[in-house]
Amino acid sequence: MIRSVALIFLTAFYFQAQAQDAEITLEKIWKTGEFSARSVSGIRSMKDGKHFTKIDRDSNGRQYIVKYAYDSGEATDTLFRPSDVKADSLENFSFTSYSFNEDESRMLLAVNSEPIYRRSSKANYFAFDRNSGSLLPVTDFSLGKQSLAAFSPAGNVVAFVRENNIFMADLDAKTEKAVTDDGVMNEIINGAVDWVYEEEFGFHRGFYWSPKGTKIAFYRFDEREVKEFSMAIYGGLYPQAYTFKYPKAGERNSEVRILVYDLASEKSRDVRIEPDPEQYIPRIKWTQSDDALCVMRMNRHQNRLEFLLADTRAKSADIPAKVIYDESSKTYIEVNDNLIFTEDGKHFIWNSERDGYNHIYAYNLDGKEVGRITKGPWEVIEFYGVDEPSQTVYFSAAINSPIEKAVYAVRYGNLLKTGKSGKLEPVQLTGNSGTNDAVFSADYTYFINFESHADTPPRVTVCFNSGEEIRTAEDNAELRERLGKYGLSEKTFGTFTAEGGHSLNYWMIKPKDFDASKAYPLMFMIYGGPGSNTVSKSWGYSNYMWHQMLAQQGYIVVSVDPRGTMRRGREFKHSTYLQLGKLETEDFISAAKHFRSEPYIDAERVGMMGWSYGGYMTSLCMTKGAEYFKLGIAVAPVTNWRYYDTIYTERFMRTPQENPDGYDDNSPIHHADKLEGHYLLVHGAADDNVHYQNTMEMITALTDADKQFELMIYPNKNHGIYGGNTRHHLFTKMTDFIKTNL
Repeated sequence: MIRSVALIFLTAFYFQAQAQDAEITLEKIWKTGEFSARSVSGIRSMKDGKHFTKIDRDSNGRQYIVKYAYDSGEATDTLFRPSDVKADSLENFSFTSYSFNEDESRMLLAVNSEPIYRRSSKANYFAFDRNSGSLLPVTDFSLGKQSLAAFSPAGNVVAFVRENNIFMADLDAKTEKAVTDDGVMNEIINGAVDWVYEEEFGFHRGFYWSPKGTKIAFYRFDEREVKEFSMAIYGGLYPQAYTFKYPKAGERNSEVRILVYDLASEKSRDVRIEPDPEQYIPRIKWTQSDDALCVMRMNRHQNRLEFLLADTRAKSADIPAKVIYDESSKTYIEVNDNLIFTEDGKHFIWNSERDGYNHIYAYNLDGKEVGRITKGPWEVIEFYGVDEPSQTVYFSAAINSPIEKAVYAVRYGNLLKTGKSGKLEPVQLTGNSGTNDAVFSADYTYFINFESHADTPPRVTVCFNSGEEIRTAEDNAELRERLGKYGLSEKTFGTFTAEGGHSLNYWMIKPKDFDASKAYPLMFMIYGGPGSNTVSKSWGYSNYMWHQMLAQQGYIVVSVDPRGTMRRGREFKHSTYLQLGKLETEDFISAAKHFRSEPYIDAERVGMMGWSYGGYMTSLCMTKGAEYFKLGIAVAPVTNWRYYDTIYTERFMRTPQENPDGYDDNSPIHHADKLEGHYLLVHGAADDNVHYQNTMEMITALTDADKQFELMIYPNKNHGIYGGNTRHHLFTKMTDFIKTNL
């Protein structure tokens, strides 16, 4: 009888345990890969538009470059196999990237690559001839690693940067020639860009072959007057100091020149623009001709943008340039890579926020507007390009909602010839219930769509340019099945009216067993920076699983997009101009008041976590909004915009000399005495972006104000704070801090 009762009890316990959701843990998120989503990456469209290439590996880890058909997804050829090539030694041959020449008969492979900053790297480059099967080093590797190697259009010459100078290697003649010879570390840069251009203008290549390969246009940075910043790198008996040029807000920038090297004369000439540290050259681009180079020029305030057309045929000592486009704003203008010169040689296409929303326009080469291609109270988000044979522009936009993104096409017809477009209606190519990102083939016949939803891992499909799906490349079926065991809570979306009368978007994750009669602790997960949204119907990867883990442990998790964020028009995005942090803090305090008023929120247990700009906002909310937030975690925060770089900071704030109150009134350092709650500061000691100095200065202010706080520093870690066990350690620290204090 006793055994029967025990058996009944154990059976009931077993089925009860089986019915419970599996536990989400930090180990599963950051160590075991339990929640890792698969994707399709490294795809490079071939020139025919019908095939693409990618790097594959066999069971032994050996790399291959394989050619695939878009429509079937099947491999049709192996373009590079180390075991098949003719070379002296290919032991442990491992490459990180590759590129083709114009006719795809040759390839460049980057070996032993090492990062420099966020986008830049250097490596040893090999050239592989697909016809002969030979694999040869581009240069003598003992002279140093190379950056930015690129084939000439003919494919017989490779240009690259080494030790801040540009070189050309003739693959057929096996000769090498220096284009520049005055490059010096932390003084002169040729063919690449300085730190602040790379970080804030988002590119690192500083030289470009002309369409026919007769010339090379290149940047020359003189950064001798730019002040240096040093970071300690730990390891060994004595730390090493890494020193680089970093212009902080209001300080001197590099002087930038644009030169054109002529291969026939073997001489370089300046484009006629003054090398003024009070201006920027955020892009250069060849037109369809070797005779005309477009140079973008901005003033230091970044509220005036000019396109200058340089005539490289001129016989003068320098190259004359005339302004063909001029745009101004009362606030600021952002640049991008969307400038397209059409094949007729008479027009260009460009996108602008000038009417209050980001839209696409067509112009002739005199800068006269030919017509608008998109129009409406909605934002173009990504401009994918123009298929000229079909007279079609492809882009993504938030037409239906700022929290959703779909892919669209617009046929512009005879707009370029007649200036008349009629009513151009966008055709939606993908669904709009989530987030869609497209990568088009070279001829725009196909695109690969990366679709995700708030609670659904990414699905990758191959589509015709009409939007018709051909096949599924990755659906993350295994991950979806695994997630089903964890009983995830639904991420819901909504809006509320802030105290200023404007509406703000948010998402919320509640515990699955949510009981409206109970009062739950609330954690805000925020960013809030200009033009960057956290509230979107898209998969959130590891951070999403951390939010789900907190919900599983009894927390409500929320994110809000304050004023200054994107997809709601220029007025909303630019409203924070000259006062970064002010309106955003007001909006987050409004959000705290709104949610604290809900009966299911414990008003005494509200916390916030943010990284980078989010760490800045968290620090402001914990000080200026101390009565509303009990806990704050600030990771890699800006604590005073005086410590951040010129291009980003002055775009939104102008200089500290012009706008001292805007800088100081919204610096957490000047509000440290208001801190009341539990505050955790986290920083990577080798952060080249938001310097560790920001946290050091915040510590000084908190100490002077006699305020207690917690601190976690990660040696030799940059702004991302990752590598090895770092992310697991960091999120363990943050989770324990939340559970202890909230």
